[in-house]
Amino acid sequence: MENKEFALMLENRTLEFAIKTLKLCGKLPNSTEGNVVRNQLAKSGTSIGANYREANRARSKADFKNKIKICESESSETDYWLTIIKLMEWLPEVALVHEQKESKELLSIFSAIGQKLNTSR
Repeated sequence: MENKEFALMLENRTLEFAIKTLKLCGKLPNSTEGNVVRNQLAKSGTSIGANYREANRARSKADFKNKIKICESESSETDYWLTIIKLMEWLPEVALVHEQKESKELLSIFSAIGQKLNTSR
């Protein structure tokens, strides 16, 4: 797979993840705690794709690298909020399996991209 093909595939994947994350947010309890987690998860889960899209339109290699690091950080944060939802038992575990798996995979992908950028100076 060529770089442009991979970039388009990953943009679509992060967009789908954002949509699924927002749908999951809509199922969280309407409480003070639930609203805090809902807002944080909505922000981090949608930020991954938004920042990756920006990375692909970066003005420089440094800008690209910075956006990729943000994607990595937001993927990790999203996994954190999903773990809280699981531990609070706000949703059935089965409702979280796909999103948790995907957040971990996205974290691995962006970590690998970041590592490759560090070695290709």
